[in-house]
Amino acid sequence: MKMYILIKDDVSEGFAILAAAHASLATYLKFKEDADMQTWVSSTFYKVVCKVNDKEFQKAKTFEDHVVLTESALDDQEVAIAFKPREEWPKPFSYYKLYK
Repeated sequence: MKMYILIKDDVSEGFAILAAAHASLATYLKFKEDADMQTWVSSTFYKVVCKVNDKEFQKAKTFEDHVVLTESALDDQEVAIAFKPREEWPKPFSYYKLYK
């Protein structure tokens, strides 16, 4: 079980780190009563952070159980999307590039 956090590839490294931290907390707060979230918090706590282009980001927004993050310092631009932890992921998640 893992949480995916997708960061747009045009976001600077500093804002990407900030967005990833905010995304993890925002997703927990939104889904804290969910059984999968409770299992994840008490067990694996795995997170996968990926860098995605705008097309991948827009497609990812069509998948369920997510939180979209904006950055006020970037005129409220969407910078990240995070997904509630789960065991099985839609196929596109296996192709996203890990953020390094």
